[in-house]
Amino acid sequence: MAAQQSAVCQVFSFQDRKASPDPSFHPPASCGSMCPIVIDNGSFQTRADWATRDAGAPRLLFRSVAARSRGSARSHTQVQVGNDIPNMEPLRWLLKSQFDRNVVVNLEVQELIFDHVFSHLHVTSEGCVDHPIVLTEAPCNPLHCRQMMSELLFECYGVPHVSYGVDALYSFHHNNRQPPQTGVVLSSGYHCSHILPVLDGRLDGVNCKRVNVAGGQAAAYLQRLLQLKYPGHLAAITLSRMEELLHGHSYTAVDYQQELEKWRSPEFYEREVHRMQLPFSGKLPGGCVSAEERQERRAQQLRRLQDINARRRGEKLQQDQERLDRLTAVQELLEDGLLDHFHKSLQELNMDSAEELQSYITKLQQAVEQSRHKLLHSDTAEAKTEASELEEGDNMYADFPEDTLPEKAAHVLQPAFNMAEYHQLFVGTERLRCPEILFQPSLTGEDQMGLMETLQYVLARYTPEQQEALVSNVFLTGGNMQYPGMKERMERELLAIRPFQSHFKVTMATRPALDAWLGARDWALEHPPGGGGEGWISRQDYEEKGGEYLSEHCASNVYVPIKVNRNVPARPLEAPVAMVTSPL
Repeated sequence: MAAQQSAVCQVFSFQDRKASPDPSFHPPASCGSMCPIVIDNGSFQTRADWATRDAGAPRLLFRSVAARSRGSARSHTQVQVGNDIPNMEPLRWLLKSQFDRNVVVNLEVQELIFDHVFSHLHVTSEGCVDHPIVLTEAPCNPLHCRQMMSELLFECYGVPHVSYGVDALYSFHHNNRQPPQTGVVLSSGYHCSHILPVLDGRLDGVNCKRVNVAGGQAAAYLQRLLQLKYPGHLAAITLSRMEELLHGHSYTAVDYQQELEKWRSPEFYEREVHRMQLPFSGKLPGGCVSAEERQERRAQQLRRLQDINARRRGEKLQQDQERLDRLTAVQELLEDGLLDHFHKSLQELNMDSAEELQSYITKLQQAVEQSRHKLLHSDTAEAKTEASELEEGDNMYADFPEDTLPEKAAHVLQPAFNMAEYHQLFVGTERLRCPEILFQPSLTGEDQMGLMETLQYVLARYTPEQQEALVSNVFLTGGNMQYPGMKERMERELLAIRPFQSHFKVTMATRPALDAWLGARDWALEHPPGGGGEGWISRQDYEEKGGEYLSEHCASNVYVPIKVNRNVPARPLEAPVAMVTSPL
């Protein structure tokens, strides 16, 4: 997050980072034939690398999107994945993701993601991957989605072992090494947020809840706010820039209403507003045009200026004439002997006597006559004067290029406003409005509870003793939890919903966006495949128990097998564990 600067005028530039193709990474020397490959299959970014003890962070990190060129329906030669796309905005309409919300449903794009990972890690040999795979999945992942994923890994890539785990739980166990590992995980990513209660080191899948608001909705909300605020810069307010602005300049208000009141102060606004500089061209127009074209352009500017002056003079003359007509009508009341109406009209005009009225009428008549005279005669003289000045300026500086004109001549082409300031976005209350949708989804029109209301609903399903154990370890993780002030806001909200003098503790992941991969790497090193260890699905398990089979471990989902009852019609595969949105 960008540091809060104390300068009065804070001007920031968009980085507009353009991705470069990922390099190829050879397996490390300590990597054996059974060394697992850890893939954090995130809805915003995919992170992949070998599970080695010297791996501090995943080396392969890219956006989880693919773009296929038009006309290449089945050809992989014209497909760009992740960082192979240098700039996403021109191809925004072509981008495809394997996710619907946070669940993998598009296996064709998922296959492209896997091809990209395996090719850059140099693990494919004759179309097969001879290494175990540790893969993250959504909380309470539907059985049908896991079945398709297992089919893709075992049948297409021929992997020997697969292990599935929840990214937020990997992060939780990576930061909570000491048992008993009981707590509640608040995870917020790109597509949605989750409340995951953990009891004695295992996920309580029955009471998990999802809130369909996260970083993607915050970026779209910020884009709508700024496009409404600056309709002249619609094309420049892109989603990529809004994501950069959201990640680098937003913060979470500890007290939302109180923070909004601070922004009413002009001093606070000038101190805290962030001016985002959009790219623009500062070059003056007409740098390589002839003297005749420059003279014609200046003549057009002169005519526009004359039209504006004539319109303003006409409007002023019309207003004076209307005022004169009203005053004359009041004077006629005196001439007609209607004294009561005359004195009443004088009071409305805030005048004391008929002499004052007559004096005002005389002055107004003189002003109207002078305005008419100027309107009829001054335009011609003004046009002649300014035309001669323009002609003199053209003759004087005809031999100078326009980019080197002296100040006396260059002022004609200078704009009447600061071009750089015109291309600035003043981001004020938007800095806290967008992260606030986690707590108030109604700001974006979502008809559901916020994160803390959903947490209160989840806690109410437990006994008081279990509630105390859960709130004693409230763990925040996910890329959308990195706003400054998020931990303090959670503590304030918990203080409001918990009983008087109750205790709770809120902790933030060390690296909210990377701890999921690090936790999966730690688990893979502590639980090597083979030997009947828990958490791994072998090829034999896949063939005997089906693609939806899940070997449970501390960071996995709860496996709910399909129960077949011949007297009851079959239910969809995902029905037993389908994620339920937050109740209203």
